[in-house]
Amino acid sequence: MTLSVRLQREGPIAFVTLSNPSRLNAMTRAMWRELRDVFIGAAEDDSLRCIVVRGEGGAFCAGGDISEYPSFRFDIDSLRAFHEDEVWAGLQAMLDCPVPLVAQIDGACMGAGLEIASCCDVRLAGASSTFGAPIAKLGFPMAPREAALVHGAVGDVLTRDMLLAAGVHDAARLYDAGFLLKVLPDADVAAAAAAHAARVAALAPQAARLNKGTFAALHSIAAMLPTAYDYADSAEHHEGIAAFLAKRPAEF
Repeated sequence: MTLSVRLQREGPIAFVTLSNPSRLNAMTRAMWRELRDVFIGAAEDDSLRCIVVRGEGGAFCAGGDISEYPSFRFDIDSLRAFHEDEVWAGLQAMLDCPVPLVAQIDGACMGAGLEIASCCDVRLAGASSTFGAPIAKLGFPMAPREAALVHGAVGDVLTRDMLLAAGVHDAARLYDAGFLLKVLPDADVAAAAAAHAARVAALAPQAARLNKGTFAALHSIAAMLPTAYDYADSAEHHEGIAAFLAKRPAEF
């Protein structure tokens, strides 16, 4: 069976593609479970140096697949299980992945797509991309942990507008808010994301994973201190400094 969330390797770089093109890659329940499994597997692959997350067919992800909602959203237990055991499990697997993540954002990045993009370390978007979470129109709020994730990545002002007023914003506004690293012509986004991933992949993978661990622990730095300097005698540490002093490219 072809997965709706699939991982394709190109050397040390992987591309994770969200694929539900008839619905602008809206996330089904099965896709959330696949997202979780893909990123749990990626986290265990020490040869991976960067992952590009993208959508198929000119959109990133337009949200959740609303056609499934009547089958589970009106029961408190099944609704809780959906958000905590499926959606959050997928997002948590992304957050826990020690490999740097680059979001290649085309077209719609709404709701679930905004949450998935918020899990990435770097986000590049096409100029025509749109961002929001207009679920107030559907009569329900964003789940608490998902809202906290988006709030942390997008910022207070835009998150409140998206959730309280169903605000939808363009890429330029998200760049100004600090959510996006770059806004590019639509035709250039894929190449730019691949180039950024290649740049990350050429650098020290151990350092990248340690930096990601630091980012994840920003609110509990004390817990990191016992092991924060264990890399001192590592090969990558020696090589990076030796190469700089010798004025040659490092070989990681």
